[in-house]
Amino acid sequence: MNDTELLHLLALLKVEGIGDVLAKKLLNHFPTAESIFKAKASQLSSIDGIGQVVIKNLKNKSVFELAKAELNFIEENDIKAFFYKDENYPKRLKHCIDGPILLFASGNIDFNNRKIISIVGTREITTYGTEFCKKLIEDLAPLNPIIVSGFAYGVDIVAHKAAMDNNLQTIGVIAHGLNQVYPKVHKKYVGKMEEKGGFLTEFWSTSNPEKENFVKRNRIVAGMSEATIVIESAEKGGSLITANLANDYNRDVFAVPGRTTDKFSQGCNNLIKTQRAHLLTSAADIMYILNWELQPKEEKVIQKQLFITLENDEQKLYDYLLKNGKQLLDVIALDCDLPVFKTASILLNMELKGVVRPLPGKLFEVV
Repeated sequence: MNDTELLHLLALLKVEGIGDVLAKKLLNHFPTAESIFKAKASQLSSIDGIGQVVIKNLKNKSVFELAKAELNFIEENDIKAFFYKDENYPKRLKHCIDGPILLFASGNIDFNNRKIISIVGTREITTYGTEFCKKLIEDLAPLNPIIVSGFAYGVDIVAHKAAMDNNLQTIGVIAHGLNQVYPKVHKKYVGKMEEKGGFLTEFWSTSNPEKENFVKRNRIVAGMSEATIVIESAEKGGSLITANLANDYNRDVFAVPGRTTDKFSQGCNNLIKTQRAHLLTSAADIMYILNWELQPKEEKVIQKQLFITLENDEQKLYDYLLKNGKQLLDVIALDCDLPVFKTASILLNMELKGVVRPLPGKLFEVV
Protein backbone atom coordinates (compact mmCIF):
# COMPACT_ATOMS: atom_id res chain seq x y z
CA MET A 1 0.00 0.00 0.00
CA ASN A 2 1.57 3.27 -1.12
CA ASP A 3 1.42 6.57 0.77
CA THR A 4 -1.20 8.05 -1.57
CA GLU A 5 -3.65 5.23 -0.94
CA LEU A 6 -2.93 5.26 2.81
CA LEU A 7 -3.61 9.01 2.87
CA HIS A 8 -7.00 8.48 1.20
CA LEU A 9 -7.86 5.60 3.53
CA LEU A 10 -7.07 7.78 6.52
CA ALA A 11 -9.19 10.58 5.05
CA LEU A 12 -12.06 8.15 4.43
CA LEU A 13 -12.05 7.16 8.09
CA LYS A 14 -12.43 10.81 9.08
CA VAL A 15 -15.49 11.44 6.88
CA GLU A 16 -18.46 12.01 9.18
CA GLY A 17 -21.07 9.28 8.85
CA ILE A 18 -18.66 6.63 7.55
CA GLY A 19 -17.62 3.82 9.88
CA ASP A 20 -15.88 0.52 9.26
CA VAL A 21 -18.95 -1.25 7.86
CA LEU A 22 -19.91 1.52 5.42
CA ALA A 23 -16.27 2.07 4.43
CA LYS A 24 -16.03 -1.61 3.48
CA LYS A 25 -19.12 -1.27 1.29
CA LEU A 26 -17.48 1.61 -0.54
CA LEU A 27 -14.17 -0.22 -0.90
CA ASN A 28 -15.99 -3.23 -2.33
CA HIS A 29 -17.56 -1.02 -5.02
CA PHE A 30 -14.50 1.07 -5.88
CA PRO A 31 -10.96 -0.19 -6.61
CA THR A 32 -9.22 2.29 -4.28
CA ALA A 33 -9.97 4.77 -1.53
CA GLU A 34 -8.74 7.53 -3.85
CA SER A 35 -11.38 6.61 -6.44
CA ILE A 36 -14.12 6.95 -3.81
CA PHE A 37 -13.30 10.64 -3.40
CA LYS A 38 -13.26 11.09 -7.18
CA ALA A 39 -16.56 9.25 -7.74
CA LYS A 40 -19.65 11.07 -9.03
CA ALA A 41 -22.64 11.57 -6.76
CA SER A 42 -24.72 9.26 -8.96
CA GLN A 43 -22.17 6.45 -8.48
CA LEU A 44 -22.11 6.92 -4.72
CA SER A 45 -25.88 7.16 -4.27
CA SER A 46 -26.35 3.75 -5.90
CA ILE A 47 -24.66 2.12 -2.88
CA ASP A 48 -26.91 1.04 -0.03
CA GLY A 49 -26.40 3.26 3.00
CA ILE A 50 -24.87 6.18 1.09
CA GLY A 51 -27.19 9.18 1.21
CA GLN A 52 -26.85 12.82 0.30
CA VAL A 53 -25.39 13.75 3.69
CA VAL A 54 -22.52 11.26 3.36
CA ILE A 55 -21.94 12.30 -0.27
CA LYS A 56 -21.69 15.91 0.85
CA ASN A 57 -19.30 14.96 3.66
CA LEU A 58 -17.05 13.16 1.14
CA LYS A 59 -16.49 16.51 -0.56
CA ASN A 60 -15.18 18.04 2.67
CA LYS A 61 -11.45 18.56 2.04
CA SER A 62 -10.65 19.23 5.70
CA VAL A 63 -10.42 15.48 6.30
CA PHE A 64 -7.23 15.46 4.24
CA GLU A 65 -5.50 17.85 6.62
CA LEU A 66 -6.23 15.45 9.49
CA ALA A 67 -5.11 12.52 7.35
CA LYS A 68 -1.83 14.25 6.39
CA ALA A 69 -1.01 14.94 10.04
CA GLU A 70 -1.58 11.28 10.95
CA LEU A 71 0.41 10.06 7.95
CA ASN A 72 3.34 12.20 9.10
CA PHE A 73 3.11 10.61 12.56
CA ILE A 74 3.07 7.13 11.02
CA GLU A 75 6.12 7.81 8.87
CA GLU A 76 8.13 9.62 11.55
CA ASN A 77 7.57 6.87 14.14
CA ASP A 78 8.01 3.82 11.92
CA ILE A 79 4.40 2.73 12.46
CA LYS A 80 3.08 -0.10 10.29
CA ALA A 81 -0.42 0.23 8.82
CA PHE A 82 -2.33 -2.97 8.07
CA PHE A 83 -5.18 -2.64 5.53
CA TYR A 84 -7.96 -5.19 5.91
CA LYS A 85 -7.58 -6.45 2.33
CA ASP A 86 -3.83 -7.01 2.65
CA GLU A 87 -2.06 -10.26 3.48
CA ASN A 88 -0.43 -8.82 6.60
CA TYR A 89 -3.80 -8.05 8.24
CA PRO A 90 -4.87 -10.56 10.96
CA LYS A 91 -6.57 -13.30 8.96
CA ARG A 92 -9.43 -14.10 11.35
CA LEU A 93 -10.29 -10.44 11.86
CA LYS A 94 -11.02 -10.18 8.12
CA HIS A 95 -14.15 -12.27 8.71
CA CYS A 96 -15.56 -9.80 11.27
CA ILE A 97 -17.94 -7.39 9.54
CA ASP A 98 -17.08 -4.64 12.02
CA GLY A 99 -13.32 -5.25 11.92
CA PRO A 100 -11.24 -2.06 11.46
CA ILE A 101 -10.33 -0.89 7.96
CA LEU A 102 -6.85 -0.02 9.21
CA LEU A 103 -4.77 -1.25 12.11
CA PHE A 104 -1.63 0.52 13.32
CA ALA A 105 1.24 -1.46 14.80
CA SER A 106 4.57 -0.89 16.50
CA GLY A 107 7.28 -3.43 17.22
CA ASN A 108 7.92 -6.70 15.37
CA ILE A 109 4.50 -8.29 14.99
CA ASP A 110 4.34 -11.36 12.76
CA PHE A 111 0.91 -12.85 12.08
CA ASN A 112 2.32 -15.86 10.18
CA ASN A 113 1.34 -18.06 13.09
CA ARG A 114 -2.12 -19.59 13.14
CA LYS A 115 -2.05 -20.28 16.88
CA ILE A 116 -3.30 -16.98 18.28
CA ILE A 117 -5.12 -16.83 21.62
CA SER A 118 -6.34 -13.91 23.68
CA ILE A 119 -6.16 -13.94 27.46
CA VAL A 120 -8.40 -11.54 29.37
CA GLY A 121 -9.79 -11.03 32.85
CA THR A 122 -10.07 -8.83 35.88
CA ARG A 123 -7.71 -5.98 36.67
CA GLU A 124 -7.70 -7.20 40.28
CA ILE A 125 -6.18 -10.60 39.64
CA THR A 126 -5.75 -12.91 42.63
CA THR A 127 -2.79 -15.13 43.47
CA TYR A 128 -4.83 -18.09 42.16
CA GLY A 129 -5.41 -16.34 38.84
CA THR A 130 -1.78 -15.25 38.55
CA GLU A 131 -0.37 -18.72 39.10
CA PHE A 132 -2.92 -20.34 36.77
CA CYS A 133 -2.13 -17.84 33.99
CA LYS A 134 1.63 -18.34 34.30
CA LYS A 135 1.36 -22.14 34.33
CA LEU A 136 -1.06 -22.13 31.37
CA ILE A 137 1.27 -20.08 29.18
CA GLU A 138 4.32 -22.09 30.27
CA ASP A 139 2.56 -25.33 29.28
CA LEU A 140 1.42 -23.88 25.94
CA ALA A 141 4.88 -22.50 25.12
CA PRO A 142 6.07 -25.59 23.13
CA LEU A 143 3.30 -24.85 20.61
CA ASN A 144 4.61 -21.29 20.15
CA PRO A 145 1.27 -19.44 20.28
CA ILE A 146 0.88 -15.67 20.00
CA ILE A 147 -0.53 -14.30 23.26
CA VAL A 148 -2.91 -11.36 22.82
CA SER A 149 -4.22 -9.15 25.62
CA GLY A 150 -5.01 -5.52 26.41
CA PHE A 151 -1.86 -4.35 28.29
CA ALA A 152 -4.03 -3.30 31.27
CA TYR A 153 -3.56 -4.05 34.96
CA GLY A 154 -4.23 -7.52 36.31
CA VAL A 155 -4.69 -10.50 33.99
CA ASP A 156 -3.50 -8.58 30.90
CA ILE A 157 -0.04 -7.68 32.12
CA VAL A 158 0.44 -11.06 33.83
CA ALA A 159 -0.27 -12.74 30.47
CA HIS A 160 2.11 -10.44 28.58
CA LYS A 161 4.91 -10.97 31.11
CA ALA A 162 4.43 -14.74 31.15
CA ALA A 163 4.58 -14.79 27.35
CA MET A 164 7.84 -12.82 27.37
CA ASP A 165 9.27 -15.09 30.09
CA ASN A 166 8.61 -18.03 27.77
CA ASN A 167 10.03 -16.25 24.70
CA LEU A 168 6.62 -16.07 23.00
CA GLN A 169 5.33 -13.32 20.76
CA THR A 170 2.82 -11.18 22.63
CA ILE A 171 0.61 -8.37 21.32
CA GLY A 172 -1.02 -5.63 23.35
CA VAL A 173 -4.22 -4.33 21.75
CA ILE A 174 -4.55 -0.82 23.11
CA ALA A 175 -7.43 1.66 23.33
CA HIS A 176 -5.54 4.79 22.28
CA GLY A 177 -2.91 6.03 19.85
CA LEU A 178 0.62 4.67 19.65
CA ASN A 179 2.03 8.00 20.82
CA GLN A 180 1.40 7.16 24.48
CA VAL A 181 1.50 4.34 27.01
CA TYR A 182 -1.42 3.52 29.29
CA PRO A 183 -1.19 2.75 32.10
CA LYS A 184 2.06 4.68 32.39
CA VAL A 185 3.46 2.29 35.00
CA HIS A 186 3.65 -0.36 32.27
CA LYS A 187 6.04 1.71 30.15
CA LYS A 188 8.92 -0.43 31.44
CA TYR A 189 7.57 -3.42 29.49
CA VAL A 190 7.21 -1.68 26.12
CA GLY A 191 10.74 -2.24 24.82
CA LYS A 192 10.83 -5.95 25.56
CA MET A 193 7.34 -6.51 24.13
CA GLU A 194 8.32 -4.78 20.89
CA GLU A 195 11.41 -7.00 20.47
CA LYS A 196 9.15 -9.98 19.73
CA GLY A 197 5.61 -8.74 19.28
CA GLY A 198 4.38 -5.25 20.03
CA PHE A 199 1.25 -3.15 20.05
CA LEU A 200 -1.82 -2.95 17.86
CA THR A 201 -4.55 -0.31 17.69
CA GLU A 202 -7.17 1.18 15.41
CA PHE A 203 -6.92 4.55 17.17
CA TRP A 204 -5.01 7.55 15.87
CA SER A 205 -2.29 9.47 17.68
CA THR A 206 -4.97 12.04 18.57
CA SER A 207 -6.96 9.45 20.56
CA ASN A 208 -6.76 9.21 24.33
CA PRO A 209 -7.68 6.16 26.47
CA GLU A 210 -11.38 7.02 26.78
CA LYS A 211 -13.80 4.55 28.38
CA GLU A 212 -15.67 3.79 25.15
CA ASN A 213 -12.39 3.00 23.37
CA PHE A 214 -11.73 0.06 25.68
CA VAL A 215 -15.09 -1.49 24.82
CA LYS A 216 -14.46 -0.90 21.11
CA ARG A 217 -10.99 -2.47 21.12
CA ASN A 218 -12.39 -5.67 22.67
CA ARG A 219 -13.75 -6.73 19.27
CA ILE A 220 -10.17 -6.75 17.94
CA VAL A 221 -8.97 -8.90 20.85
CA ALA A 222 -11.81 -11.37 20.25
CA GLY A 223 -11.83 -11.24 16.46
CA MET A 224 -8.15 -11.79 15.71
CA SER A 225 -7.79 -14.82 18.01
CA GLU A 226 -8.61 -18.47 17.58
CA ALA A 227 -9.89 -18.57 21.15
CA THR A 228 -10.50 -16.22 24.07
CA ILE A 229 -9.52 -17.32 27.57
CA VAL A 230 -11.07 -15.66 30.63
CA ILE A 231 -8.83 -16.22 33.65
CA GLU A 232 -10.85 -14.40 36.33
CA SER A 233 -13.83 -12.06 36.14
CA ALA A 234 -16.45 -10.59 38.43
CA GLU A 235 -20.13 -10.92 37.52
CA LYS A 236 -19.77 -7.90 35.22
CA GLY A 237 -16.68 -6.65 33.43
CA GLY A 238 -14.92 -5.88 30.18
CA SER A 239 -13.56 -9.41 29.84
CA LEU A 240 -17.13 -10.75 29.66
CA ILE A 241 -17.82 -8.32 26.79
CA THR A 242 -14.80 -9.79 25.00
CA ALA A 243 -16.06 -13.32 25.67
CA ASN A 244 -19.50 -12.46 24.27
CA LEU A 245 -17.91 -10.93 21.17
CA ALA A 246 -15.81 -14.06 20.69
CA ASN A 247 -18.98 -16.16 20.82
CA ASP A 248 -20.64 -13.83 18.30
CA TYR A 249 -17.64 -14.29 15.99
CA ASN A 250 -17.95 -18.07 16.31
CA ARG A 251 -14.68 -18.35 18.23
CA ASP A 252 -14.02 -20.75 21.09
CA VAL A 253 -14.17 -19.33 24.62
CA PHE A 254 -12.58 -20.87 27.72
CA ALA A 255 -13.13 -19.89 31.34
CA VAL A 256 -11.27 -20.87 34.49
CA PRO A 257 -13.69 -22.07 37.20
CA GLY A 258 -13.44 -20.96 40.81
CA ARG A 259 -15.21 -21.21 44.15
CA THR A 260 -18.81 -20.00 44.17
CA THR A 261 -17.97 -17.60 46.98
CA ASP A 262 -15.09 -15.91 45.13
CA LYS A 263 -16.02 -12.53 43.63
CA PHE A 264 -13.64 -12.84 40.70
CA SER A 265 -14.81 -16.32 39.76
CA GLN A 266 -18.48 -15.44 39.35
CA GLY A 267 -18.13 -14.24 35.75
CA CYS A 268 -16.19 -17.36 34.70
CA ASN A 269 -18.57 -19.70 36.52
CA ASN A 270 -21.54 -18.05 34.81
CA LEU A 271 -19.93 -18.41 31.37
CA ILE A 272 -19.44 -22.14 32.00
CA LYS A 273 -22.90 -22.61 33.54
CA THR A 274 -24.64 -20.96 30.57
CA GLN A 275 -22.50 -22.97 28.12
CA ARG A 276 -20.88 -19.86 26.67
CA ALA A 277 -17.40 -21.13 27.54
CA HIS A 278 -15.51 -24.40 27.80
CA LEU A 279 -14.34 -25.26 31.30
CA LEU A 280 -10.58 -24.73 31.47
CA THR A 281 -8.47 -26.60 34.00
CA SER A 282 -5.18 -26.93 32.11
CA ALA A 283 -3.44 -26.37 28.78
CA ALA A 284 -4.57 -29.87 27.75
CA ASP A 285 -8.17 -28.61 27.52
CA ILE A 286 -7.17 -25.96 24.97
CA MET A 287 -5.04 -28.39 23.00
CA TYR A 288 -7.93 -30.87 22.80
CA ILE A 289 -10.69 -28.43 21.83
CA LEU A 290 -8.54 -26.51 19.32
CA ASN A 291 -6.90 -29.71 18.05
CA TRP A 292 -3.39 -28.44 18.77
CA GLU A 293 -0.73 -31.12 18.67
CA LEU A 294 2.85 -31.01 19.89
CA GLN A 295 3.90 -33.42 17.14
CA PRO A 296 2.00 -34.41 14.03
CA LYS A 297 0.47 -37.86 14.27
CA GLU A 298 1.04 -40.47 11.60
CA GLU A 299 -1.85 -40.30 9.15
CA LYS A 300 -3.78 -43.50 8.56
CA VAL A 301 -4.30 -44.52 4.95
CA ILE A 302 -8.04 -44.73 4.33
CA GLN A 303 -9.59 -46.00 1.13
CA LYS A 304 -11.79 -43.25 -0.27
CA GLN A 305 -15.28 -44.11 -1.49
CA LEU A 306 -15.61 -44.30 -5.26
CA PHE A 307 -18.19 -42.73 -7.58
CA ILE A 308 -19.18 -39.87 -5.25
CA THR A 309 -20.83 -37.02 -7.14
CA LEU A 310 -19.80 -33.57 -5.94
CA GLU A 311 -21.35 -30.21 -6.81
CA ASN A 312 -19.05 -27.45 -8.13
CA ASP A 313 -18.50 -25.77 -4.73
CA GLU A 314 -18.09 -29.17 -3.05
CA GLN A 315 -15.41 -30.12 -5.57
CA LYS A 316 -13.72 -26.75 -4.98
CA LEU A 317 -13.54 -27.37 -1.21
CA TYR A 318 -12.49 -31.01 -1.70
CA ASP A 319 -9.60 -30.04 -4.00
CA TYR A 320 -8.54 -27.31 -1.54
CA LEU A 321 -8.50 -29.66 1.47
CA LEU A 322 -6.78 -32.40 -0.53
CA LYS A 323 -3.99 -29.95 -1.37
CA ASN A 324 -3.68 -28.14 1.99
CA GLY A 325 -4.61 -30.80 4.54
CA LYS A 326 -6.76 -30.04 7.57
CA GLN A 327 -7.86 -26.42 7.75
CA LEU A 328 -9.98 -24.11 9.89
CA LEU A 329 -13.51 -23.32 8.73
CA ASP A 330 -12.72 -19.59 8.60
CA VAL A 331 -9.54 -20.17 6.60
CA ILE A 332 -11.31 -22.49 4.14
CA ALA A 333 -14.01 -19.87 3.57
CA LEU A 334 -11.46 -17.09 3.06
CA ASP A 335 -9.16 -19.02 0.72
CA CYS A 336 -12.05 -20.42 -1.33
CA ASP A 337 -13.76 -17.02 -1.52
CA LEU A 338 -17.03 -18.23 0.02
CA PRO A 339 -19.10 -16.89 2.96
CA VAL A 340 -18.50 -18.74 6.24
CA PHE A 341 -22.15 -19.79 6.60
CA LYS A 342 -22.21 -21.23 3.06
CA THR A 343 -18.89 -23.01 3.57
CA ALA A 344 -20.23 -24.63 6.77
CA SER A 345 -23.33 -25.84 4.92
CA ILE A 346 -21.29 -27.28 2.03
CA LEU A 347 -18.93 -29.06 4.42
CA LEU A 348 -21.90 -30.59 6.24
CA ASN A 349 -23.20 -32.02 2.95
CA MET A 350 -19.73 -33.34 2.15
CA GLU A 351 -19.54 -34.91 5.60
CA LEU A 352 -22.85 -36.70 4.95
CA LYS A 353 -21.38 -37.96 1.68
CA GLY A 354 -18.40 -39.31 3.58
CA VAL A 355 -15.69 -37.27 1.83
CA VAL A 356 -14.69 -34.91 4.68
CA ARG A 357 -14.74 -35.14 8.44
CA PRO A 358 -14.82 -32.49 11.18
CA LEU A 359 -12.13 -32.27 13.84
CA PRO A 360 -12.10 -30.46 17.20
CA GLY A 361 -11.50 -26.73 16.92
CA LYS A 362 -13.59 -26.17 13.75
CA LEU A 363 -11.05 -27.99 11.58
CA PHE A 364 -11.94 -30.16 8.58
CA GLU A 365 -9.98 -32.68 6.55
CA VAL A 366 -10.52 -34.99 3.59
CA VAL A 367 -11.40 -38.58 4.50
